[in-house]
Amino acid sequence: MAGTPRCPCSPGGYLIAALSAMALMGSGVRAASLAERLTTLRFHVECLRAVPVPAHLDGEKTQRLAELGSLLAETPATETEFNERYQRIDAVRTWLLANAAEKPTRADGAFAEREGHWTVTTPALTLQVRTNDLAMSVRTPEHSWQFEPAGAQDIEFAGRAFSLTSARSIQAVAFAPGYAAGMTLVFADFPAAPGFELHWTVSLSQNEIEFELAAREPDATLQAINWPKAIETANHASVLSVIPKMQGMLVPGDWPQEIRALDLCNSRSLYMPWWGQIHDGHGVQVILDTSDDAGAAYHHPAGGPTRITPRWYASLGQLRYLRVARYVFDDRATYVRMAKRYRRYVQERGLFVSLAEKLGTTPALAEVIGRPVVHLGALYHFVPQSRLFNQQAIEANHNLQTFDQLAEQLRTLQSKGIQDAYVHLDGWGFYGYDNGHPDVMPVGAEQGGWPGLQRFAETCQQLGYLFAVHDQYRDFYLNAVSFDERLALTRLDGSQPDDSTWCGGPQRFLNPRFAPGYVRRNHDQFAQHGVHVQGAYLDVFAVVPLEESAHPAHPLTRADCARYRRECFDLLRARGYVVSSEEPADYLVRSLHLVHHGPYAIARGQGDGPVGIPAPLFSLVYHDAILLPWEMGDDGGWGIPKGDAGWLHCLLNGGLPYVTPADTAVQVARVQDALALARRVGLAELVNHEFLDASRRRQRTTFSDGTRVTVNFASKDYQIEPPPQ
Repeated sequence: MAGTPRCPCSPGGYLIAALSAMALMGSGVRAASLAERLTTLRFHVECLRAVPVPAHLDGEKTQRLAELGSLLAETPATETEFNERYQRIDAVRTWLLANAAEKPTRADGAFAEREGHWTVTTPALTLQVRTNDLAMSVRTPEHSWQFEPAGAQDIEFAGRAFSLTSARSIQAVAFAPGYAAGMTLVFADFPAAPGFELHWTVSLSQNEIEFELAAREPDATLQAINWPKAIETANHASVLSVIPKMQGMLVPGDWPQEIRALDLCNSRSLYMPWWGQIHDGHGVQVILDTSDDAGAAYHHPAGGPTRITPRWYASLGQLRYLRVARYVFDDRATYVRMAKRYRRYVQERGLFVSLAEKLGTTPALAEVIGRPVVHLGALYHFVPQSRLFNQQAIEANHNLQTFDQLAEQLRTLQSKGIQDAYVHLDGWGFYGYDNGHPDVMPVGAEQGGWPGLQRFAETCQQLGYLFAVHDQYRDFYLNAVSFDERLALTRLDGSQPDDSTWCGGPQRFLNPRFAPGYVRRNHDQFAQHGVHVQGAYLDVFAVVPLEESAHPAHPLTRADCARYRRECFDLLRARGYVVSSEEPADYLVRSLHLVHHGPYAIARGQGDGPVGIPAPLFSLVYHDAILLPWEMGDDGGWGIPKGDAGWLHCLLNGGLPYVTPADTAVQVARVQDALALARRVGLAELVNHEFLDASRRRQRTTFSDGTRVTVNFASKDYQIEPPPQ
């Protein structure tokens, strides 16, 4: 039809359609004539030709559109006639969309309740739950996974525990958001917990299942829920458990060593909130979406098999909010693929912040990437009440080096060829290391006072070293001048956890709600006294699990704890600091630049060998998001299994090396080799890790820039292959 705007699906149609719409929008300025408005209707009809219908309806479509063409051939005489034409067009449009060859659909899947089972079936997965004991099975195209049935410890309340099957009312209904198929089971009328009601929702989408738990709770006495139950595995070498215990470990089903843990995430038991199990290449990975109050119970008896159960801890005595676990089924599973699936998970949720991004907000970070870490201590004073107090050599309880002595050690280090470094200083406070926190100002007079610390900081600047202080805002010592029980963590029963291990002896634990205020006060004083601090290490925040407090005036959930701990780092980053903590707990990686250890678990007292088979699961996820130093010894060390050279682990992981003023020329040369590699791959993703022989002593890592590092822990040699030119 002449003068009819072209459909947007035709060349140039998008612009013409936009101009037509603009013309109509302008009708408030100039009323369009019926003839002009009819042109728009003709345009709409022309666009309807683009709606596909099945072949057997093509004839009817052509006829309906032809009738509309005839209807629009003549200009209507009245507004009523025009509206009638529009309504006829809309009726045809409705028919076309209802019969379109392609139209919106729900995810394929179905829920069925048959005798003895509830079943959800999708093209990729089939989930079946037995009605009598809630044992589950999941079938993939190539494998079947069996879950243990409900048990007596499914739900733990104060003083009692019971099974989900003890509910006198269990109802199942279909649940199907558009992207998934599933069901919701409602458990109610528990004899051991009147008024308590649990909702368990299952959603299958592609190769993943989401398990959700929500509750109605009449009181605040819940302790934990252990659900879903563990996947049944065999004590066979073909079965492998993948667990991010510290840096990471693999546990074959028949492993001879007992391994046991029961803890929250963001702890040494689980640096990251996931784990996996692989059987002959078929895998299932569990990711705890809501990890603040979540963890796991895992147990591998000597000889196996391994059992791992999600554990949902109460938040101040209640489940409180929706808990979600994601099970990823993969018939081509490896431990590297699992690490990369979790990396994608944190990236999709905006929780992954790369070192390259962190450089943009903290320019001083450039002075740490590819630099060695120097750890120095000024004063360590143990009080008699400390469990570490030395009874045999009492003078050993006071170990002192002045700031000027430490500055001289740094000059010695630079003379050995270490031109750049990150310097971490312990024991600078009023009482010394781990003592009197959080009231550690003024700077200790024995060590040199404010003038001595100022000179130390100036020495670091002159040498080109970045100066950072060790600090602590969790241990709340009874000798702190502001100690007040109202500021301490408080359990639901009103008691307060305490300890007396470290230098300062008796302590409680500071409620994190107050930590940011102490951080601001203390670090303001550095600036006020002219001490140029460029970094701060806030001890234990990134290794001690999240905590809660039930103090009536200052209640704190674990989610609150995470927020306040992050605030402490954020306010120091805002001052330009490089911020660090002890170990790389997942929830803080986005906020930190550096941690001082990301080690493997060691069997202390059992030969100091590794727990399980060490594998760099954490580095496979986060290598390019946080700096991680390694000890450079020849035989074991902190987080280094006995028999392994720490410097080979440093190279294999592309990490930063530790260095000391006492290091020999040979040790400094190793540090320089590690630094050259760290400068090359510091911002690169660690994309692969391989065991190259059955002994697992030969290993290789590959970085995203193409660099490959091959090490042999038996012969203590290595090869670094540069990226292709």
